[in-house]
Amino acid sequence: MSNKMCMVFKKRSRGKKKTWQVEIAKERMHILFDQADRRFKTDPDLSDRYMEIAKKISTKLNVPIPRELKRRFCRNCGAYLVYGANARQRVNSEKKYVIMTCLRCSQKKRIPYVAEKKRARKEKED
Repeated sequence: MSNKMCMVFKKRSRGKKKTWQVEIAKERMHILFDQADRRFKTDPDLSDRYMEIAKKISTKLNVPIPRELKRRFCRNCGAYLVYGANARQRVNSEKKYVIMTCLRCSQKKRIPYVAEKKRARKEKED
């Protein structure tokens, strides 16, 4: 029997997601971040779980987490960051960036703030 049966699998469409799916995903991420903010004082582990769910929504639907929300959790350990409780924020004026340190895993984020000021001025002009 030299004829081998060849199975052809149909590839899954990897086109753009529908706009309603993207909107729902972003809305859910915002809700999860708000809930994490409210629950942090009473149950920090629950707020970390909300971050995990938001990250899963982002990866599953291939929707990026908005910039303002992305800076509120640690990429390394997944903790919800609250300045003064489990995160430290320092400004390096020489190199023009903000250093955010997660106090749980000591992961550091460096965010340039010159570009943000330029972006804010540009938005103000428009």
